[in-house]
Amino acid sequence: MSINQKIFKTYDIRGVYPEEVNEEAVNKIGSAFAIYLKEKTDFRAKRENKVPRAKRAGSYNIVVGRDARVSSPSLFDALVEGITSQGMNVIDIGICTTPMLIFATKKIGGDIGGIMLSASHSPPDINGLKLMGERSIQMMEEEVEPIKQLALAGNFVDAGEKGRIISRSISSKYIQHILSFCGRIKGLKIVADYGNGVGAVSGREVFNKLNIEYIPMYEELDGNFPNHFPDPHNIENMKELRERVKEGKADLGIFFDGDADRSIMIDEAGEIVFADMLVAALAREELKKYPGAKVYYDLRFSKAVKEIIEQGGGVPVMMRVGNPFYKKKMTLEGGVLAGELSGHLFFKENYAIDDGLFAAIKTMDLICKSGKKLSELVNPLKKYFATEEINMKVNDADETFKKIKAHYKDGHSIDLDGVYIEYPDWWFSLRKSNTEPVVRLRIEANSLELLEAKRKELVGLIGA
Repeated sequence: MSINQKIFKTYDIRGVYPEEVNEEAVNKIGSAFAIYLKEKTDFRAKRENKVPRAKRAGSYNIVVGRDARVSSPSLFDALVEGITSQGMNVIDIGICTTPMLIFATKKIGGDIGGIMLSASHSPPDINGLKLMGERSIQMMEEEVEPIKQLALAGNFVDAGEKGRIISRSISSKYIQHILSFCGRIKGLKIVADYGNGVGAVSGREVFNKLNIEYIPMYEELDGNFPNHFPDPHNIENMKELRERVKEGKADLGIFFDGDADRSIMIDEAGEIVFADMLVAALAREELKKYPGAKVYYDLRFSKAVKEIIEQGGGVPVMMRVGNPFYKKKMTLEGGVLAGELSGHLFFKENYAIDDGLFAAIKTMDLICKSGKKLSELVNPLKKYFATEEINMKVNDADETFKKIKAHYKDGHSIDLDGVYIEYPDWWFSLRKSNTEPVVRLRIEANSLELLEAKRKELVGLIGA
């Protein structure tokens, strides 16, 4: 059976089980990943005049973790068989969050590579793989291409001596690391909605050790997601959490996505705190500890974020959309904080890992240190008016971009991701979706009237 090429996405490998992602496919991908990492690691060793790891038996380790989806156990077995057939060891850390997997690749995997078997917030019939390469950075489309070609060819020869499967727990080290940032947290009442995803694996361990009132929702692991999908893209999924926070007079609500690499905060009034305002509030605090540091922010963020970073003495760096870009940038170039509108937050103090639990802890710490409610910390930062992202189908995205650029040629254009044009009193971003056949439009303006006028104008031009 050949591998369906459509499972190879921009940021990961993902598809319907078993029609697209199945045991044969992940077995071949596991073999290809092992071969690729061995060749790359040995090439680097030779360049640095070191003994290639291939000459040292048992020196290769790939950390593998998985979520609690129904298909994950059998896919895990097939994946591990593929990796070990090429002489590489597998460090099996069991059911975990994606942040725990990345943490493990750094702490016990030698930073060579890792694989998370998960489809994050996707429906139960979907599963997939996130591939972590050198320095635990998630591999993207162009980096995965040689692995894809090896897997599609499928011409594998067993290495002879099989790799070993080594079972290790990363939980205690990871929990200890998270707890080291919790010294000021006390007296809060929080509600955490895991949506039956693996966020509960780490979340309950941490929250139960704190001097807080902790109310869990859907803590039981269930790959069928019987209550709601752990998907923050759909605001309806957060409805019950918002009600529980407001009615229970909690200080904070935390909504974890399926693999817990991001979380969305709910303030004490039951209102969603979007990532741009949360990053702005957190940046002010982080820059007190790391003055002059870089803060990376999503081009879709409110321009208030850039202003607040500058006011705090930081260096704002605008980023294109795609969470793997942020970790790579922070890892290679430094920085104290990064954030994407989807809810992925990265901290220097957490090895630039996007981690929903760490973001929640940082938010709780900020509330406790300031003595203010979360709404009091973020609402004063909302200086401008913005649309949500507007999805529009077009026949030819590139032609649409040319047309829009020509129409707004008097504005300041930034070539980073699609079209980004700013004026003194408004800006807009128009980009291709990485996951759907649409373009996404976001607009921000200094007034509601100007926002509505520009929304009508742009929607008309794009749809014409």
